[in-house]
Amino acid sequence: MATYILRRLLLMIPTFLVITLFVYLLCREVPGGPIERQKERILMQMMQEGNQGGGSYNDDMAKMMTGELPADKKAELMKHYNMTDNPFNDYLDWLGNTLSGDLGESKVLNEPVSRLIINRMPISIFYGLTTMFFIYGICVPLGVLKALKNKSFIDNFTSVGVFIGYAIPGYALGAILIVFAASKWGLFPLGGFVSDNYDSLSFGGKFIDLLHHAVLPLMCYLVGGFAFMTMLVKNTMLENLSYDYIRTALAKGVPYKTAVFRHALDNSLIPLATHFGNSISLIIGGSFLIEKIFNIEGMGLLGFTALENRDFEIVMGILAISCLLQMVGNLLSDICVAYVDPRIKFD
Repeated sequence: MATYILRRLLLMIPTFLVITLFVYLLCREVPGGPIERQKERILMQMMQEGNQGGGSYNDDMAKMMTGELPADKKAELMKHYNMTDNPFNDYLDWLGNTLSGDLGESKVLNEPVSRLIINRMPISIFYGLTTMFFIYGICVPLGVLKALKNKSFIDNFTSVGVFIGYAIPGYALGAILIVFAASKWGLFPLGGFVSDNYDSLSFGGKFIDLLHHAVLPLMCYLVGGFAFMTMLVKNTMLENLSYDYIRTALAKGVPYKTAVFRHALDNSLIPLATHFGNSISLIIGGSFLIEKIFNIEGMGLLGFTALENRDFEIVMGILAISCLLQMVGNLLSDICVAYVDPRIKFD
């Protein structure tokens, strides 16, 4: 196992380099980048200055109208955005700064990227951990119950809610909840993570206020994963209960509860272990659609806004963190599978 983990850790290095290099070059070439956006501002500024620039001014205007920046203006902008004519050297500079802990500074928000991410990360972690707690805490017992009561009234009744939840996307449910539960009925706030007077509340008041704001977003986060995980546990449990080793254990006098919860359930946890590590990146990343609907300033909304504004420093910073978390999550998934299933050996 130790050798396998070491190989996987070493494999993370080229994987991280390839992913970040590809996205960095893509950000440099994507239309509507920061230099192209500043080009329009410079053109408007030159037009306001009038024809006082003479021939040089007219030459610059001619270049601008053809989509080409004057040499001095282009050099000024590229220096401002830490760019040169060699994107590979720029990538190496970004990589060196990132490995040293410096994610750069947002040119749109004029704040360090690391500070922006640190300020937004607790919100996404709160929703991510809470969602995982409810999904694993409810779906596993419910899936086992549905498997043991297969085709009974309990199974059919709960399946209605499960399939409805599976069919409704989280962002669509969010829009419905905003219109009815928040706007029309006034049961919950329209959005935000906490109220404006949160700091002045008592400890109990802060807890109630946080819970009051979190109910609707959590329902949206839970709706898809809850349905998927419940049916995964049920189907895996039914499959294991039909195997010969369960019937053999029962024939040898093993109690039914022991055969179910000691043998069938243990093997049914293997698919859950494969998804456990992958959930780490979702905990940090959040969902930009749900955060956009409820105006929650988490990591998802930060990344979405950065893409809209072509704020590539934030995009690359979030990408670097998400990439590392995804690779670590995949490694943890393999370790969890090996722990749950002793038949799997990574030698």
